[in-house]
Order: sequence, then C-alpha cells, then structure tokens
Amino acid sequence: METRFAALLTEYCLDLQPGQTLLIEAEPAALPLLEALQEVVLQRGAYPIVQLFPAATSRPFFLHGGEWLNQPPLPQMRLMEHVDASLRIESAQNPLELSEVPPARLAQFRAGWRPYQQMRARKRWCLTLYPTAGYAQQASMSTAGFRAFVERAMYLDRPDPVAAWRELSVFQAALIERLQKVKEIRIQAEGTDLRLSVEGRSWINSDGRRNMPSGEVFTGPLETSAEGQVSFNLPVVVSGQRVEGVRLRFREGKVVEASARAGEAYLHKMLEADPGARYLGELGIGANFGINQPTGLILYDEKIGGTVHLALGQSYPETGGTNTSSIHWDLILDLRQGGRILADGKVLQEKGQFVGL
Repeated sequence: METRFAALLTEYCLDLQPGQTLLIEAEPAALPLLEALQEVVLQRGAYPIVQLFPAATSRPFFLHGGEWLNQPPLPQMRLMEHVDASLRIESAQNPLELSEVPPARLAQFRAGWRPYQQMRARKRWCLTLYPTAGYAQQASMSTAGFRAFVERAMYLDRPDPVAAWRELSVFQAALIERLQKVKEIRIQAEGTDLRLSVEGRSWINSDGRRNMPSGEVFTGPLETSAEGQVSFNLPVVVSGQRVEGVRLRFREGKVVEASARAGEAYLHKMLEADPGARYLGELGIGANFGINQPTGLILYDEKIGGTVHLALGQSYPETGGTNTSSIHWDLILDLRQGGRILADGKVLQEKGQFVGL
C-alpha cells in the first residue's frame, strides 16, 4: 500500500514538480510511508524535508513548551516560508495522547501558531493519516481491518486511484453546479432543524487534493444567518479530547446554547477561544461513499457519503466566508438513518442519498 499511497500524494494531491521542496511532518509510526515517499519524491526530481515527531504535536510540548505555545520559533517559520509545499501525516500511536492537556493550552497554541498555519495555507498543502494501531482501536477495528478500510477510503484498492478521484471530482462538480444557485440550506433530523443562508457564497470541490481522503463540497454560510438547533450524532476526537453528543442552538448566526454528553468542558473552552468561535466558518456535505462507517476521526467521518458537517470558527476565504477565529472545529451529523437536506425548500439529500443527481 505504501508505494501507491506515496504516489497518490505526490502526483495527484501535491503535483510535485522537479526542483521543488516538500516539508513532511509525521510521527515515527509512519516510517514505512516516509520511506516510500522519499523514493517517490526524489524520483519526481523534488526534495523531501522530513520532520519526524514534530514538537508542536507532542504531549511534552503542551505541558512544558512555555512561551513556545504563544509563537512558533523563527527557524520553523523560515522553513515553512521557503518550501514549495507541505504534507502533514497524522500518525499517532495513541490518538488520546493529549487528553490530559488543559484545553486552555490547546487554545493558546492555536492562537499563537496561527501565523504558521496561515503561511502553510498560502502554499500547496495536504493532510493525510497513516493507519496506526491506535487509530484502529479508536475506530473499533483490527489493525488489518482498519488498514483495509483506509485503502478503500483512498481508492487505493482500485486499479487506477487517480482516475477514481477524478471521477468523484466530476460528480462533486455537478453537485456544486446545483448548489451554486441555492440561497438557503435547511438541515432536518432528530433534534435538528437548522437554517443557513449561502446566498452569494462559493462552493468548493474538495476532491482529495488537500485532504486525503476527501470527498465533500463545502462553503462558508453567511455569518449571521444560522437559526435553529442542531444535534450532532457522531463523536469526534480532537487534540486528544473525545467529544460526544454536541447540541448547539444558534440565533442570528451565534451559538447561544451549547451542551455535550461527553467533553462538555472542552466544548465550552473552544467556544470561549475568541469572538469568532461562536460563529460558523463552514458547511460541508460528505460525498465519499467509499467511507461507510464512522471512526471518530474527523478527517474520515466528515467525508462519509450521507453526512453533513458544520465547523465552528475560521472560514475559508475562497468560499467568501469572513469569520475569523483561532479554531476551526468540524462537528458531524450522520443523516443516513433519518434526516434530510433541503436546498431552497427542495430535497437535496434524503436519508444519506442525493436526490436528482
């Protein structure tokens, strides 16, 4: 799998060219993929720069990093400034390694390192995940079963993965053509009835070039438009914190009530990060039917065909969104067992199936 995985990342996702440099950030568990990447990147005439076990992703950093939580070191900024592209490989042995880190420190880091993330966003970048035993356990799968799941999610089990991603891109382009004319999205499900204005905003085709796997279309809803309530039914693990059963109520775009069955303290800490944290920065619709079960991993679950997700915080400027925040936190609602998305009053998706596409 590793060689095909590396080829997909360098050819399709990052389109590396001769003479270019690529910064790769990963943990030691991803060594098999890193070895394949080094060979493939060099074969393309590009040069890999590998940061193994980056400090800013580690438990010791958040417990003992002190002032480094407030700003990235200059050499790290300079490195990101001078590379042509970056690849972040989530590859933790234990996805809950940061569970004991105070949420305030996580929020402090997000605010302090925002210039670094903004610099990354101005270049070609890709985020992916290497299947470790820890992620498999979180997903309630065997290590071998999770590895096979990852291959299916990235279409690496198909004869031509790049062709499969291009096929999905065409489908999502047709979905966007329909959505671009829509003024209001309404989401209905158990405990959920939420209206969002998307008039004048752009929809983005997330077809695997930035996230691998991907398979979603997304936009930035008008910042003051969210009205109603939403109950998210898929758990997420973010920065080592497990959060389940999140319920939010919006008025004039702002979260005015919030609760969770698990991780409620973390939820409230994130909402207090800054003024923009209580507003939505993204509305996304999952379209990857190769991902057919939740894992607790946002990178995968938000792409499940038949789901919708909303992100609190930072907008993507390319959508026309203007909300700014130090956080961008995706929360996921699975509609496959009951629920629907309405576009200007017409059914776009019913029980996870697109209508008229």
